[in-house]
Amino acid sequence: MPDYPQLITPVDHQEPVPRRIRAMLGGRVVLDTTRAVYVWEFPPYPHFYIPAVDIDPDVLVDEDHVEHLRRGAARRIGLRAGGVDRPAAGRVYTGTGLARLDWDALDAWFEEDEEIFVHPRNPYTRVDAIRSTRHVHVELDGLVLAESASPVLVFETGLPTRYYLSRTAVDFTHLRSSATVTACPYKGRTTGYWSVEAGGTTHADLAWSYDFPTRELQPIAGLISFYNEKVDIVLDGVPLDRPVTHFS
Repeated sequence: MPDYPQLITPVDHQEPVPRRIRAMLGGRVVLDTTRAVYVWEFPPYPHFYIPAVDIDPDVLVDEDHVEHLRRGAARRIGLRAGGVDRPAAGRVYTGTGLARLDWDALDAWFEEDEEIFVHPRNPYTRVDAIRSTRHVHVELDGLVLAESASPVLVFETGLPTRYYLSRTAVDFTHLRSSATVTACPYKGRTTGYWSVEAGGTTHADLAWSYDFPTRELQPIAGLISFYNEKVDIVLDGVPLDRPVTHFS
């Protein structure tokens, strides 16, 4: 059993979204609603279901294709705006009038006036970045990668604790910069990734950094974290078991 809180929202759970939701395509806002609904299609996070009447009708393309799905009958739709075509971008459920749009079919999504990345934030997920004086030792195949007594610990529901360390605590002689970029709904977009060379092997993308994280996660700005799942971490002298799930 993991030693961190698990996600408990059941599949198919639905709740109203209390935030204004907007999305852009082709340089313009194409949906704007205060009536979105959270729908948990699987436990980690919900998806936005949008009243079809709150989508600009000028961008909707009815693809004349009816699907009979678990949630009911739905018409498949595309989107077209600013010279950008997104076929099969989603569907409108005829029974509820709610549209389920693929996240990547839009150029950008916003909660109120703040852009969100990857997927909607789970209202039941908590993410805290807390300064600590616990001693963190990171190594791989016996090679010490980092050591610090002033980490920032990130506690995120459903994930193991992440340990963010000052760059001066990291031995960069073993790290190689990577072009990888990832994004997180709670932290923002990464500004650095590093692979590790150990024992003649290159281990891809073991560490990352957010130079400009979201406001709530400002304590991790510029710090570096390693995947617990892929390195060995010793916390206050006690080796930690490697968890089986990995997200940054």
